[in-house]
Amino acid sequence: MNTAHDSNNELAPEEMVDLTPQERLERNPLSALYSKFRVHYYRDVFKRINSRELSLTTTEVYCVEIIHNLGKPTIQEFANFIGISSPNATYKVNSLIKKGYVKKVQSDKDKREFNLDVTEKYYRYYNINEKYLDIVEERLKNTLSEEEYTIFNDTLKKIYNELMPEVGINAKSV
Repeated sequence: MNTAHDSNNELAPEEMVDLTPQERLERNPLSALYSKFRVHYYRDVFKRINSRELSLTTTEVYCVEIIHNLGKPTIQEFANFIGISSPNATYKVNSLIKKGYVKKVQSDKDKREFNLDVTEKYYRYYNINEKYLDIVEERLKNTLSEEEYTIFNDTLKKIYNELMPEVGINAKSV
C-alpha cells in the first residue's frame, strides 16, 4: 500500500480548473467522492427550498446539521464551533426553534444550562437525505465482497475517528 504523498500529483489551483471529473477522480478520489455527495445534497436542499418543503435558508440548514452533529451542544459550544458570537448564535438558534427544527432542553447536571437538540421535524428532513446514502451503501454491499466491505467501513471509521482532528467531532465524543 502506498502511504507516501505523491508530490507530482499536486496541481496549482489554476491547473485544477481544466481537469475533467474523471481526472479529478484519478488525482484525488476522496475529494472527488466528497464533491459528488455534496453536489447531490445541495441539489436536494435547493429543490426543497424552492418547493417550500423546507422552510430553512441554506445557512440555517448548515446550522441545524452542525447542532445535530455536535450532539446536543449549548449555544456557547455551537457559537465556538462555528466561530461566531454568542448573540449571533442565539439569533440563529431562535430562528431554528421558531421554525420547529431545534429545541432547548434543560441540562440534567446544571438546571441553569440548556442544550440544543434537533426535533422530529429535523429528523423527517434528515431521513430523506439519508436515503441516498442508504442507496449507495446497498450498492456497495452488492458490489464488494464481504471482506472488501468490512475493510471499506473500517477505513471510513478510521478517517472519522482519527484522521480529522481539526473538526473536533468523533464517535467517542458524541
